[in-house]
Amino acid sequence: MNTLKITKASTNDVIQLQAIGRQTFSETFADANSQENMNKYLDKSFALEKLTAELNNPSSYFYLAVLDEKVVGYLKLNTGDAQTEKESADALEIERIYVAKEFHGKKVAQALYAQAEHTAGELKASYMWLGVWEKNFRAVSFYTKNGFVQFDTHIFKLGDDEQTDLMMKKVLI
Repeated sequence: MNTLKITKASTNDVIQLQAIGRQTFSETFADANSQENMNKYLDKSFALEKLTAELNNPSSYFYLAVLDEKVVGYLKLNTGDAQTEKESADALEIERIYVAKEFHGKKVAQALYAQAEHTAGELKASYMWLGVWEKNFRAVSFYTKNGFVQFDTHIFKLGDDEQTDLMMKKVLI
């Protein structure tokens, strides 16, 4: 495997971001959800207009994991009002770390997570937090391994289906 690069995404990357977002979300959740609910979520969450607005939001940060000129994963971080739940102004939300299935176990997620830690340090965040589906055991294990602990739950809507997310956080200072 050649060198993995983590690059900050801009609106010029919106098509690549949409493609990797739809691919990785589908690979992760299609087997456990109805096609109808998957389509509703993918169409809404990965619409070009929505992604462009998110890329233009100064309180959100996107990073692409690029290997041999191919995007193999991405990271989305939120601060301030961009956070999906009302958390502290000095908190950093990891909204998404997704990696193409063929690159699972190849340290891509860990490299994206390292970028999240770096960004948290630059922003002087007091803690990082995230929501992860309670049935996504691989992701729960990943975040636990990286020092996150559960502090609450919330409901995540996938189409018409209400699912329980574990809210996890890691105190930084």
